[in-house]
Amino acid sequence: MARANPIAMGMAIRPMTTPEAARLQLSQFLSPAFPIGAFAWSQGLEYAMDQGLVTRGTLAQWLADWLDHGAGWCDAVLVSLSLRPDADPGALDDLAQAACMTSQRLTETVEQGTAFAANVAALTGTPHASCTLPVAFGRACAALPLPAPEIIAAFLQAQAATLISAAVRFLPLGPVEGQRMLAALHPRILRRAAQAATATEADLASAAWGADIAAMRHETMTTRIFRS
Repeated sequence: MARANPIAMGMAIRPMTTPEAARLQLSQFLSPAFPIGAFAWSQGLEYAMDQGLVTRGTLAQWLADWLDHGAGWCDAVLVSLSLRPDADPGALDDLAQAACMTSQRLTETVEQGTAFAANVAALTGTPHASCTLPVAFGRACAALPLPAPEIIAAFLQAQAATLISAAVRFLPLGPVEGQRMLAALHPRILRRAAQAATATEADLASAAWGADIAAMRHETMTTRIFRS
């Protein structure tokens, strides 16, 4: 009797993966070439730059606050919770959506997460449900033989790089200066990733009010180059 094709049936295929191979996979998931449309979003940063609230001189502090007190920290916790064996992706997705302060932020994380899940499904032959980006990413990386802090740090670096790229396109900020700024964030990224790795749902909190207000006001801009 012919055997059914497990990929066609949607069954998960998980070959043995070495840490070295897992790091390549992680790098691919977070590459700017991985088609989730991250380049189109700025999480309200465009409005802040347009109004002079964020400049070449203050961008580094904005990013630090984003990482310590804003969407960066929230996404880090959500990735961490999604990596765990007992994770409930549906409940975490609801939580991730509820944590979005603006309609644009909600659309951003849902659209990117949906694209991410679809791409992973196409690459692996394993169904991945559409959900918010940090939850989709965490579930896709849950089986990787890598420490949770490493996975979370890689995610945070990619998110920070996307915001810096937006600033390079908007401000008089050169690409090399942007890379210096990202490199200066490395200790903070590692520290926050380590903290998020042991965080619980009770640690999910945001106090980046300026960024949230900027994201709300971005929705009213007449001319803009980013979707958030």
